[in-house]
Amino acid sequence: MFFRRKKTPSETPPPVPAVPTAAPAEAEPTPAVLGGSPTTQFLTGEASRDRRTVQVLLEAIARVSEARDLESLLIDIVDSSIEMTGAERGLLVMRGAKAGELLVRVARQRGKKPFAGELRYSTTVAGRVLAEARPLRAQVHSESEALELGRSVYDLKLRAVMCVPLVSQVQEGVPPPPPKGVLYVDSRAATRQFAQQDLSLFAALAQHISIAMVNAELQLDSLEKVRLEQSLELASAIQRDLMPRVPSVPGWDLAGFYGPADQTGADFYDFIKVGTALAIVVGDVTGHGIGPALITASAQGSLRTSFRLSHDPGQVVTLLNQDLCERIEDGRFLTLFLATLGPSGELCALNAGHSEPLLWRKSDGSIEAIPKCGPALGMIADEAYKAPPPMAMRPGDVLVAYTDGLTEARKPGSEDDFFGEEGLKAVLVQAAGEGLSAREICARLAEAARELSGGVREDDVTVVVARRL
Repeated sequence: MFFRRKKTPSETPPPVPAVPTAAPAEAEPTPAVLGGSPTTQFLTGEASRDRRTVQVLLEAIARVSEARDLESLLIDIVDSSIEMTGAERGLLVMRGAKAGELLVRVARQRGKKPFAGELRYSTTVAGRVLAEARPLRAQVHSESEALELGRSVYDLKLRAVMCVPLVSQVQEGVPPPPPKGVLYVDSRAATRQFAQQDLSLFAALAQHISIAMVNAELQLDSLEKVRLEQSLELASAIQRDLMPRVPSVPGWDLAGFYGPADQTGADFYDFIKVGTALAIVVGDVTGHGIGPALITASAQGSLRTSFRLSHDPGQVVTLLNQDLCERIEDGRFLTLFLATLGPSGELCALNAGHSEPLLWRKSDGSIEAIPKCGPALGMIADEAYKAPPPMAMRPGDVLVAYTDGLTEARKPGSEDDFFGEEGLKAVLVQAAGEGLSAREICARLAEAARELSGGVREDDVTVVVARRL
């Protein structure tokens, strides 16, 4: 039985993700249907769910970039769609040769299993999305709403349906071609209601199917380049969305800067609440591209989870190192600087193979370097990290943590004219001595390195500044 309840007008969804696809038009709302453009704002604010979502998307990007078996890839993405949306089953439906013909290319059910039994789904929904080239999200609360979506929705007692078009890449000045198919999921569970975040994530996965199918049709000599460009563009958007907001913490003035050398970077920074203290993190994974981006996302998630179990920086870094040693490929490693800032100005810093952060003292204008106290992560599985005794930051003192892309900024055409630690110190002394804010110091450091290199970044640049108020 379906339950009747008062119908509410559909909300207008946000715009399409920043990926080169045809922008779906706004849907004509009906009592049971919510259409419109998906968005990259699939993040919910729930750390564990968001990390898993980003991990799934980055893994999908990597699979699209490396895929040689198209059919296995399509099955994998349909399975991911079911898993991430909580649906009972998922279908990849393609346009047939005849007008109005729909062909099911992939049919899967929960648990990463092939669909068993008679295959019935809402051809009305699939046909509508295919014809109008815009996504559809429907919640079914009554028999009349079910019938509006098609007889099969009523007969199958479906409570939630979601469908997005497989839109090909758009070329400037050329009308977009019609979708080749749709990605479709549904559920009979009364508790499963697809949210706007589900539609956004679902659309992102559908875009990967579109990319994969376009890739399969390209000539072999251009396939690798196109795959990489399409994958890196979405990965870049995801990484930008993951950059943390600088928190407001009593007694501290904070700022962060991140400038990738390529579309996807291997640097990251984060601010994590740890009891009454705040942890600042700066990390750098070797290499560039999708692989290091996956490691950075995983490391950020592991750090946040570990800090819930322990407030000891040494124990947190030791756990992360053990995790990375089990999963990281040979030749990859992560340098990491982690420091907790206490409410009274205490600084507990741990440097795992990272560029030495600098601490400027207002009292005499001197600069102290925070030395390494262990190797980079992912190299020695049984390494036990331990933070040195806490340091005191007095009012006006400034801490600068950075990645080597800052000091290795190089003058164009020169082999050895680097910004270097001396250049960093000179800018820091002047900026901190002028009493600039953390944000202004951060910007001045990044700009000084950019000016020396002529605007060319050979490596990612990340800077975090903490000034004691």
